[in-house]
Amino acid sequence: MEIIKLRDEYIKLGQALKAAGAAESGVDAKHMIEEGLVKVNGQTEYQRGKKLREGDVVTCKGETIRITL
Repeated sequence: MEIIKLRDEYIKLGQALKAAGAAESGVDAKHMIEEGLVKVNGQTEYQRGKKLREGDVVTCKGETIRITL
């Protein structure tokens, strides 16, 4: 499980995928999200700009990313 600590109130989904190493670039993150490969709190998410806040859990490619303060 990868943990991302927030510096601000939120982090956008595409940025979180890059920070966790699940995506090499913003373009990779965009394609993964558009293809329905990313879930936020158990729901498939199609918005790269989705704001993630403390407690959110992202799953992608069998990897789990938790957002904390």
